[in-house]
Amino acid sequence: MPLFRLGDRGAVVAEIRAKLALLDLLDAPPETDEFDASTDRAVRGFQQARGLRVDGVVGPETYRCLDEAHWRLGDRVLSYVAAKPFVGDDVAVLQQRLLELGFDPGRCDGIFGVATDAALRDFQRNIGLRADGTLGPGTLRALDQLRRTVTGGSPSERREEERLRRSGATLTGRVIVLDPGHGGGDTGVCGHGLVEAAVMLDLAARIEGRLGALGVTTYLTRSADASPGEAERARFANDVAADLVVSLHLDALEGSSACGSASFYYGATLPGRVTRSAVGEKLADLISREVASRTDLVDGRTHPKAWELLRLTRMPAVRMEAGYLSHPGDAARLASGDFRDALAEAVVAALQRLYLPEHLDIPTGQFRMPALSH
Repeated sequence: MPLFRLGDRGAVVAEIRAKLALLDLLDAPPETDEFDASTDRAVRGFQQARGLRVDGVVGPETYRCLDEAHWRLGDRVLSYVAAKPFVGDDVAVLQQRLLELGFDPGRCDGIFGVATDAALRDFQRNIGLRADGTLGPGTLRALDQLRRTVTGGSPSERREEERLRRSGATLTGRVIVLDPGHGGGDTGVCGHGLVEAAVMLDLAARIEGRLGALGVTTYLTRSADASPGEAERARFANDVAADLVVSLHLDALEGSSACGSASFYYGATLPGRVTRSAVGEKLADLISREVASRTDLVDGRTHPKAWELLRLTRMPAVRMEAGYLSHPGDAARLASGDFRDALAEAVVAALQRLYLPEHLDIPTGQFRMPALSH
């Protein structure tokens, strides 16, 4: 779809305003089809809450999220449809209700997938309903009548942390997907003689080599001449049953003042709560700290986002922005093979530290490959 922003007019803009009004983000729209200042503010507020890029522009991702946000639990009959899963805030509320009752639908991401289907059927069996995996009137009434039984923080986050704890303290035997951004005809950002797609593919190869030496099975989401979409990359990671996904990107902004590295994990504000990947947040923090300790990049820290790859993967996923090609200093660093080696070792160190129990952890910046190989 085309992009819609401040100053645009038309039927689609009127529809966008109506969706924002339904979410109480915009006063009931008058008879206007103008993308005015109030629409721009409302779009930016929605993007901020939903973990999207905050630019005031309604493109495919923001439009899709606006559509998902208007669904309320009970508006439609829900069930698992493999070819085209139900997606929306009603699914997110269902997932949260199931978690609060002690069932495990996976991450509260608003996507009715296999785990949500299994949890709903388990719930139905436990209360004596036909376990058909369909959220119809009877099952909805039962959900409304039962009280929360799980306490002590987010059940989804606690389950994710417990799975990590039980999985052991070594990288050996893990399956990790590395996702070098862009590729093929999509070069990504460019600057100072460097191209994002090529630099990130090289960085992925350096990380892959180090992980292979540690007994890790590593997959790349693309080759040099391919550029799969975010959803396709997520499906690939899900199909190979990866333990983790690390997506590698660079950034650029007009002018040259923005600089440094930042890491992102899945997180968004959904009805009545903030949902996040606790393990993804921990890994993002470890990567940011290791990069800051091993390089002189400005530390942009960690941030929650609901970009497609972070949301659609069934395992923790992190996106690292390794610098700005629009910044002369960052670009000069990224042109160096030694600097890319330092970035690769930072990522590997963070991955290993993710699995170590607290009493075995090593301070930031002190992991080296010889130590990791034991």
